[in-house]
Amino acid sequence: MRIVVIGGTGLIGSQVVQGLAEHGHDAVAAAPATGVNTLTGEGLADALTDAAAVVDVSNSPSFADDAAMEFFHTATTNLLAAEAAAAVGHHVALSVVGTDRLAAESGYFRAKLAQETLVRNGGLPYTIVRATQFFEFVRGIADAATDGDLVRLAPVGFQPIASADVAEAVSIAALGNPVNGITEIAGPQRYRLDELIRTALTARGDRRTVSPDPRSRYWGAHLQEDTLVPGPGATLFGTRFEEWLLASSAHPLK
Repeated sequence: MRIVVIGGTGLIGSQVVQGLAEHGHDAVAAAPATGVNTLTGEGLADALTDAAAVVDVSNSPSFADDAAMEFFHTATTNLLAAEAAAAVGHHVALSVVGTDRLAAESGYFRAKLAQETLVRNGGLPYTIVRATQFFEFVRGIADAATDGDLVRLAPVGFQPIASADVAEAVSIAALGNPVNGITEIAGPQRYRLDELIRTALTARGDRRTVSPDPRSRYWGAHLQEDTLVPGPGATLFGTRFEEWLLASSAHPLK
């Protein structure tokens, strides 16, 4: 089965390509580095030739409101048009748990919601996989919330997932039938956001102080207790944060 992975050289995409190839599929890593650019359309038609499915795990290079909207609108529009021309049978898009709840206050999540809307209305069979935040991004969350040596984070529910499990989930989706709807995936355990970040920083010898602050924003949005956690029908994967942290202790957090 030929599957084109948009963003196939990134954190998730490279794992999707590797996993699909190991199971005997023709997995194509499509990214600017491989001559495929969804913003300009360069290389799309050739890359999608004979593709049964497309997995879009690409992300905006900027979290700024206008830049993110421009990326997701332009890239998704171009990609869906190219898929229709190539008669691709299944579009799989990776999105974020809580996108609809965060979109009112966060420009980045408005852009993700716009991407989802384009996919839903694009006329192609599709599956949208909403994942919780990746373990690999906990340092980035801390950095975004840092003021001096203080990290202010809302004391709310948080159920992150390993990137390897995300890659497995979108691969399973691509090999299955389109659901023409949204599925949610998450890690196996619910934490409190500020407490998990404190654990992660302490494990890395980071001396910043993590302070619970209900007013702290997450990429521009206020958080409620359940904003970042999946609904009751989510698929939970098995990698626990503590296990991942131990296994990755020789490498810096991203």
